[in-house]
Amino acid sequence: MMPGDSTMTSIVQRIARQALVTFRNPSVLGEENGKSFIENHGKLKSLMTEVRATDLKLVPRRADASAPRPAAYHHGVPPVTYMHICETDQFSMGVFLLKSGASIPLHDHPGMYGVLKVLYGKVRISCFDRLERHVGGTQAVPQLPSAQMGALRRSVLRSSAEYTEESGPCILSPDRDNLHQIDAVDGPTAFMDILAPPYDPDDGRDCHYYKVLTEAEPKPAEIKDQEVWLMEIPQPPHFWCGGEPYPGPEVHL
Repeated sequence: MMPGDSTMTSIVQRIARQALVTFRNPSVLGEENGKSFIENHGKLKSLMTEVRATDLKLVPRRADASAPRPAAYHHGVPPVTYMHICETDQFSMGVFLLKSGASIPLHDHPGMYGVLKVLYGKVRISCFDRLERHVGGTQAVPQLPSAQMGALRRSVLRSSAEYTEESGPCILSPDRDNLHQIDAVDGPTAFMDILAPPYDPDDGRDCHYYKVLTEAEPKPAEIKDQEVWLMEIPQPPHFWCGGEPYPGPEVHL
């Protein structure tokens, strides 16, 4: 098989190679107007649009085998599991599997890009961005003890939408849709996830969790670009992520 022969190369391998090309030079990731980055990022999104559960040898979990059991979660059964596919200094790639009723709480991706593609089931993704300064919003500052005021973050709800395997990928960047919450809807679900660069607390890319203090007021036509207040919180005790083996094609980089 020739190195460039895509007919014999799994789509998972092609996605990993394209991610490596797209994110290989972290020093220019912020230059989103760069022609090369835009072209490569577009190719990566196209490949992610094509991927299906069968490409990763994933069998959709049955709802009755993954029914909401909050008590069971606290006895060692994680609500979310992760299948590791590959990781380099430039990006990480894997699959998150959510049980029925499970949620990945609102969290951020400091200085990172992301591409998320649902493989089966349905998720609701609510995307937020932090606002670095006041931009004339109408939300009053929440009344909190002085010790908690430093954890407040003025933010904006960019969107809240449902995604299935027929949907295109959900995209985040360092300055757009960078915070999100992911909820399983109507049963278990799984999605493929690429983050670039990977989380690394030693390099300033730790994961922070938040809760919404002020709900956005619904608009008649759509829910987007509404200012809200978030408060940074510790990792919620009801959420943790276990691991399980990845059954799909190997990736070589």
